[in-house]
Parts: sequence; structure tokens; C-alpha cells
Amino acid sequence: MPGALPDSAPRADATLQAWLVREREVRLLGAPPGRIPADEMARLSGLEFLKRIGRGDLPSVPIGHTLDFVPVEWESGRIVFQGSPRFEFYNPIGTVHGGYLATLLDSAMGCAVHSMLEQGMAYTTLELKINYVRPLTDKVGPVRAEGKVISVSRRIGTAEGRAYDAAGKLYAHGTTTCMIFPIEPVRPSQA
Repeated sequence: MPGALPDSAPRADATLQAWLVREREVRLLGAPPGRIPADEMARLSGLEFLKRIGRGDLPSVPIGHTLDFVPVEWESGRIVFQGSPRFEFYNPIGTVHGGYLATLLDSAMGCAVHSMLEQGMAYTTLELKINYVRPLTDKVGPVRAEGKVISVSRRIGTAEGRAYDAAGKLYAHGTTTCMIFPIEPVRPSQA
């Protein structure tokens, strides 16, 4: 048919296969979940810290283990997490609970800010705004949450994020504001 758009299904299938390969690579490299000491975090820039987690040099993040998502791309100002929604994440109305996508987006946007931080600095989320645009189910397959920095100053970082599937369908988008602060050295307890 003249003027018809090409079928996007083969492209989506190829994207899905590439996503699954990348997720397997990251999971093979990944370390078990654990707590990373503040002194270790303080020795690294934000980007180097995130790269070391992604390469398995540092423990993986417990929330990623709990909700079964992993970092698949990381660069300065941009982070991508990937996970597959499961039936265990459903709410009472028969779709994946909005908290799942909120957690993926909060992680991606916050880590995008973190990737811009100098050695000895950390962040925490001050505000999170999520817009849901379609329901998510366990039939969708993997979804990606991509966070991109909007602005980072000495004390405040902002980022935006999008959660989408391999066919490019958008499920949610959002913004975050993060407070940036120095990591406090760990002091021995007074026993």
C-alpha cells in the first residue's frame, strides 16, 4: 500500500532480543546485593560508583534485587534500568502497581543526577512526580526506565525520566528534584 508505514514488529522483536542479551550480560557480571559502606562511596565520583556497581565490582542494590531490575546503561547524566514486571507486583485492579514504575523511574532519575556528582558527594530525592499513561502488565515483557539530567548545581539536581517497552510504548514519565550533600565520614561508635 503506498504511503504505508513499515511494520514495526520486526524492529521491536530485534530490540527485545538485544535488551534480553544486555540484561543477561549485566546479570552475569553482577555481584550479590549488599550494603556499600559510606567510606567506599566517598572515594568515588558518582559515575565511577555507578560503573563499579554495573560491572559487579561493588554489591548490587537490594531494591533492584527485590524488584528484579538492573542497570543496563550508564554514562554521565544518563542512566537506564531494565526490569520485567511480574504478577507478584500486581495491585487489586489487575495491573502492575504504580509503585513499580515509580521505583524504576526514581532510581533512573536519581542515578542520572548521581552520575554527575564529584567524589565525596551524594544525593537524596526531595520530590518525585510520575505521570502514568497506560497500564503495565506482566505480559509486556521487559521495560526500561531512562533517566536524564536536566540540571545539576552544588546543592540541587533535577532529572526527567521515561519508562517504555521494546516497541517504544511509553508507560510513564516523570521528573525529580534531588538534594546534593557531602557524604559524612563514618565515625567509630563511642562504646
